[in-house]
Amino acid sequence: MADKKDLYETLGVGRNASADEVKKAYRNLARKYHPDVNKEPDAESKFKEVKEAYDVLSDDQKRARYDQYGHEDPMAGFGGGAGGQGDFGGFGDIFDMFFGGGGGGRRDPNAPQRGNDLQYTMTIEFKEAVFGKETDITIPRTETCDHCHGSGAKPGTKVENCSTCRGTGQQEVAQNTPFGRIVNRRPCTTCGGRGKIIKERCNVCSGSGQVKKQRKIHVKIPAGVDDGSQLRVSGEGEGGVRGGPAGDLYIVLRVKTHDFFERDGDDIYCEVPLTFTQAALGDEIEIPTLTEKVKLKIPAGTQTGTYFRLKGKGVPKLRGYGQGDQHVKVTLVTPTNLSEDQKDLLRDFGSKSGESTHEQHQSIFERMKKAILGD
Repeated sequence: MADKKDLYETLGVGRNASADEVKKAYRNLARKYHPDVNKEPDAESKFKEVKEAYDVLSDDQKRARYDQYGHEDPMAGFGGGAGGQGDFGGFGDIFDMFFGGGGGGRRDPNAPQRGNDLQYTMTIEFKEAVFGKETDITIPRTETCDHCHGSGAKPGTKVENCSTCRGTGQQEVAQNTPFGRIVNRRPCTTCGGRGKIIKERCNVCSGSGQVKKQRKIHVKIPAGVDDGSQLRVSGEGEGGVRGGPAGDLYIVLRVKTHDFFERDGDDIYCEVPLTFTQAALGDEIEIPTLTEKVKLKIPAGTQTGTYFRLKGKGVPKLRGYGQGDQHVKVTLVTPTNLSEDQKDLLRDFGSKSGESTHEQHQSIFERMKKAILGD
């Protein structure tokens, strides 16, 4: 485990980072390394590292165990994690060798087993993320065979206990050593550790008890989700084994960019052009929002780069009430292709305003010279 990277370092956050800081860091990195966006050879592996780190640090109990034990969590191999299917991390072999299976090393090979989780990446439009949507997706997954009901045997036939291991799924081998007589347990070679023998296999699943199917699932995407958000659909993962519960389906959302709006959390940003006349004299302009068009009053003398806020015109808050704001940046557009009459009017305006292009350039040059020479 020594070669495993620190999870906090993977997300680029401190050990005292809040849940919101962890979530924000995960979103940024998931967006950066997602294989659909990043075509670098190591992008997929980095994306998996980021997701693994977030899965632990976003769960209070898992994070507390990680803070205490790091990657050497003693509970990780005892069915406490997502991959815990009875893997005892090597302790089972030690118990078997010295205590003949005492200490919990013996397991029921026919116990129900939870199905694996699945991940599905879904791309949605910008406004679908803002307002939510309902849709159907089709995913391939493993399910319990309907023909044999998961037994693996041909209907009408029986599944028998293995005569070699008597249904335990394990064989005991006695061995004399300098320490005395040691009993070593290993998976039964006759039944492959299942403890059962299928004489006539199901012709649909070939004795596995499971089949691959395309399953249509109805998904509800809540309003306010963002790029990299993850939805959990309980019980829609791989089917369980021997009557075990199904796993879960995790949907990772990829949100398309918008031509006009940009998003930062629950706030929306946009940029609108202003003519020289509108900026100088003031005006009332029409601004598109996520839901409608609204009037925005531009005060006389507005400078380019000024921001105006439209309160409550942003994204609905995913957890809570209300919405973010919309921030409008105005940019002064310099006219081009002026006629001679228009140029004369501007020259006349500049003259009456006491402006001199030459003097302005001299003034800027002198200020820059002073800044460089320190005069």
